[in-house]
Amino acid sequence: MVRHFAYEAEGWGVGELVLDDGVVVWHELPRPQRARPGAWPLAVPVSDLLLRYFAGEVVSLADVPIDLEFETPFFERCARALRAVPRGEVVTYGELAALAGAPGAARAAGTFCARNRLSLFVPCHRVVAAGGLGSYGSLGLAYKRRLLELEGVSV
Repeated sequence: MVRHFAYEAEGWGVGELVLDDGVVVWHELPRPQRARPGAWPLAVPVSDLLLRYFAGEVVSLADVPIDLEFETPFFERCARALRAVPRGEVVTYGELAALAGAPGAARAAGTFCARNRLSLFVPCHRVVAAGGLGSYGSLGLAYKRRLLELEGVSV
């Protein structure tokens, strides 16, 4: 059964999570906003992990089940490789491509990160450009910096 949840992380805002029989199929990072009336509160085991993460605690999201069935084989390999990058470390787009078995496919790794719908569970904020931070979609570089600083990465 597909269920939608909202959660509020202090100092970060409201995020959304979609689970299908306990498997994460979508995660929207928290943004500064108030919870919408009628939004379901997050009351699943992963909620504790997310709230602890945003509070600055060292927690691992690498074992949370996620849905990768929609991905191409290369993008699935990118997701699995990126989930293995430890908190506090970063890789370049080229390194991610190599970890996924396709050295030289840095642009394809960038495309994977740009369309990632499982933020934090597939931590694309840990992927940087060879010459700097790279980008972070609609949330922008300030948000990416904040996530990396939360994880102890000097930016």
